[in-house]
Amino acid sequence: MSDKPVIVVTGASRGIGRAVAVELTEPGAVVVVNYHSKTAEAQETAAAVEAKGGVPRLYRFGVGDEEAVKEAFKQILQEFKKVDVLVNNAGVVRDNLLALMKVAEWDEVIRTNLRGAFLCSQAVVKPMMRRRYGRIVNVASVVGVTGNAGQCNYSASKAGIIGLTRALAHELISRNITVNAVAPGFIETDMTMRIPEKFREAILDQIPAGRYGAPEEVAAAVKFLASKGAGYITGQVLHVNGGLYMG
Repeated sequence: MSDKPVIVVTGASRGIGRAVAVELTEPGAVVVVNYHSKTAEAQETAAAVEAKGGVPRLYRFGVGDEEAVKEAFKQILQEFKKVDVLVNNAGVVRDNLLALMKVAEWDEVIRTNLRGAFLCSQAVVKPMMRRRYGRIVNVASVVGVTGNAGQCNYSASKAGIIGLTRALAHELISRNITVNAVAPGFIETDMTMRIPEKFREAILDQIPAGRYGAPEEVAAAVKFLASKGAGYITGQVLHVNGGLYMG
C-alpha cells in the first residue's frame, strides 16, 4: 500500500470543492474529484490537481444516491486500498420561504447535503477503522448556526451536518479518526454571485472583515483539519466567515 495519501472531495468541480481538492494536493497524492453533472469543470479541477503533481481521478455520482455511492467507493478502495481523507463538500441550494417551499425543494437539499455526507462517511468508516487512521472534514455553513430567511432547507441540512460531525467524532476518535467541520460564511462562489447586488451589499455591511471570503481561505482551514497535526482536534466547527458569526 502506498504511503501517499488518498483524498476524496465531493462536489469538487468548482468553487470551494475545487479549491479544497487543489489545496490538499501534494506530489503523488491521489485526489478523487467527485462531481454530479459539470464534466468540463471537473476536468479543469483534475488538471489543476495534476499540475501540482497529484494523481487525479474523476468519479461522477450523486452523493445522495446510496447505490452509486457504494459502487464508487468500492471501486476507489479496490484500486487504492484506502481513503485517508474524505471531504464532504457537495451541496445544493433551493431557496424559498417555508410557506412557499415545495416538498421536492426540501427533499433535494436534505438528500444531497445531509444524506450525502452520511452515505460517503459510512462508505469510508470501516476501512479507516481497520487502518486506525482517517480524517473526515464536513463543509457546513454559517447559516447552520444562525439560520437564514428563505433557507429553512439549507440551514437545516447544514445544522444536521454539524450534529453528524459531533456524533461521529465521538464514535471514531478511539480509532485515531477525527471528524470536524468547517462552516464558511459568504464566500465568492457561483452560488453567492447569483445573489442580487442590493442583497450582496447588505450582506457585506454585516461582515466585520468588510469583504467576501475566497474559496482558498476555506480550503486552508480544511487542509489544517485534514492534516496529521490536527490529530487531537475532533468534533469541532471551524468558522471561516470574516467575523460574521463569532459563537
